[in-house]
Amino acid sequence: MLKRNMKCGEINDTVVGKSVIVNGWIQRKRNLGGLLFIDIRDRSGIVQIVIDPNAIGNDTFKNIEKIKLESVVGIKGTVRVRIAENPSLSTGKFEVLAEDYELFSPSEDLPFNPFSGQDVDETVRLRYRYLDMRKPEVREVFEMRARITQSVRNFLIEKGFIEVETPYLTKSTPEGARDFIVPSRVNKGKFYALPQSPQLFKQILMISGFEKYFQIARCFRDEDLRVDRQPEFTQIDIEMSFIEQEDIIKIIEEMYAKLFKEVGGVELTTPFPIMKYDEAKVRFGSDKPDTRFGMEIQDLTEHFKNCNIQFINNGIENGQKVLALFLPNGGKLSRSEIDSLKEEVKLNGANGFIDFKITNGELKSSFTKFLSDLEKASLLSAGNDDDLAMLFIVDSKKGYDLVGRVRLLLASKFKLIPEGRLNFLWVVDFPFFAYNEQEGRYEAEHHPFTMPKIEDLDKLETDKESVHAIAYDLVLNGSELGGGSIRIHTPELQKRVFNAIGLKEDESEARFGFLLKALRLGAPPHGGIAFGLDRLVWIMTKANSLRDVIAFPKTTSGICPLTDAPSAIYGKQLDELGIEVKNNGSNA
Repeated sequence: MLKRNMKCGEINDTVVGKSVIVNGWIQRKRNLGGLLFIDIRDRSGIVQIVIDPNAIGNDTFKNIEKIKLESVVGIKGTVRVRIAENPSLSTGKFEVLAEDYELFSPSEDLPFNPFSGQDVDETVRLRYRYLDMRKPEVREVFEMRARITQSVRNFLIEKGFIEVETPYLTKSTPEGARDFIVPSRVNKGKFYALPQSPQLFKQILMISGFEKYFQIARCFRDEDLRVDRQPEFTQIDIEMSFIEQEDIIKIIEEMYAKLFKEVGGVELTTPFPIMKYDEAKVRFGSDKPDTRFGMEIQDLTEHFKNCNIQFINNGIENGQKVLALFLPNGGKLSRSEIDSLKEEVKLNGANGFIDFKITNGELKSSFTKFLSDLEKASLLSAGNDDDLAMLFIVDSKKGYDLVGRVRLLLASKFKLIPEGRLNFLWVVDFPFFAYNEQEGRYEAEHHPFTMPKIEDLDKLETDKESVHAIAYDLVLNGSELGGGSIRIHTPELQKRVFNAIGLKEDESEARFGFLLKALRLGAPPHGGIAFGLDRLVWIMTKANSLRDVIAFPKTTSGICPLTDAPSAIYGKQLDELGIEVKNNGSNA
């Protein structure tokens, strides 16, 4: 075997005139005047190989000429200075005159050439992911991902955290997202679940006295997929004992400041701003607000409660709100552009909007004649010259979310978001409960192991809408990086919360008895946080999609194009598991 003694990207002036052996893939071939020029690529870079029949022999020349692109070869030859330098390559001043070669692995015709620049369907790229990943820009994403992971790991170890692996095969405790279920062959009729997070295990590690734990954890959720969600994902999981919310926030800000400086060369300003959940909702219509631009939501309900526009009056009387957005320079839009914008807004769930142009301190609209001087003044004072004022008559509960989505639509459409800005934000004081309309019951907004705010404890059973959690999310540019909470550490309070979400005592014991038992044996006050590593890498690398930062991702239908998973299993496998598959049309 022609085993390499030098990497392709290491060829430089120190080895001119010396014999080297390089190994790699054939990326490009050119036959010019009886000389064959081949670009050989390995992870370190590319070097040009010259195949001269006078130096290597006619038969060998012809054999090399037939080798297809992306075949893997070894080349032995002498390094020399190139006549024509290629400044786009780090090795562009040098070339290797081949003296011998070895074909390690011939390639068949390629389904696509990853270096041709052609537009390839994503499913095809993922089916041949090993070709797609040969591109340096793809590999660089995973090199940065490795640096991000290493920076986080080093920081936490320096801070005294212990890295602990928690089980992949665990107990199904359905609450929120659906579990992936794994049947047991040894214990027929019983099932493991793949963890949606290491939540309960990391709490038990705190009860075990570890005090500081972390894990780069693999997690699984059998949910409907979106472009920013995968059924299996990686999170940076952290838990600490004898701490409060402020302690978590402080150490995480320090971790991110170190990470962005080391990996991205960016100096972050700390501490990050903190905003309460309720404020984020009314100002931005989101619990993960993008604060890089203004255009905050204005509640003008009080100003319009006596207006002469009947459907606004009717809406307010029925508990609806008048929420407004003021689009900068939107006053310059034509009538047809505004009508087109209304159609786009309807796709986000709104019934359009009432529009007013603000020009030279005046309102212009077919509705202006119905407004009082006070109502006109409220619109003018909330906006600026050349703004387009948009009034939304919306449901009082979900209206802020709807207008928040429109706000993001407008920001993207009219390029209101400044590039290069990193706006971190802590969102705190989340509602403890969320009402599940389909099931007709309250459930935990985050998870039922979150500590309610002490001042709200007496409302757990009687006024669920008013209970807030000691929970916190870290948001970057409108994307949630991760979230956490202070945990319940007494069995009495934990049972109260279980009861408040409709779990009877026997159900609580069946699902979470192991946790309750552990809490009875001495649990410290503790809390933690978890960050989506995939999302963090996506943001830091500026990749096109979440799938681009995962080595072997699934499609939005949960399929792995590379392996065709998931797939059916048959006969003996099912019999050993004691499972019968119904209505899949393929069980034979």
